[in-house]
Amino acid sequence: MNDKNTCACGTAPKLIFACSGAADVGAIADQAARKLTKDGAGKMFCLAGIGGRVPGIMETAKSAAKILAIDGCPLNCVKNTLEQAGFKKFEHLQVADLGMEKGKTPPVPEVVAKVAEVGASKLVC
Repeated sequence: MNDKNTCACGTAPKLIFACSGAADVGAIADQAARKLTKDGAGKMFCLAGIGGRVPGIMETAKSAAKILAIDGCPLNCVKNTLEQAGFKKFEHLQVADLGMEKGKTPPVPEVVAKVAEVGASKLVC
């Protein structure tokens, strides 16, 4: 793991959980999380593992230095999944809050980059 994935206070990872829903804003959330991972801002992690309460995934998430939830639309599936699994302390980013409308916002690189930029700012320790 490179230094960009850790906070100055330790070596715990910064984890990113994203919507990967069928709508365009879900695709944007997913691609932004992948871009953040590629850029070294954090590590995309398995939201389905949180929903399924997979022990190893739950333990890794509990030990994270920081968690970012990226939701595509106001349904907030990522946020709700984390909360229902007992996570209370995490950053949240909703693509719709950035003016990107469900069904009307193609997941083009410029849009994905904008979401990733906002997400990166939320991962800073």
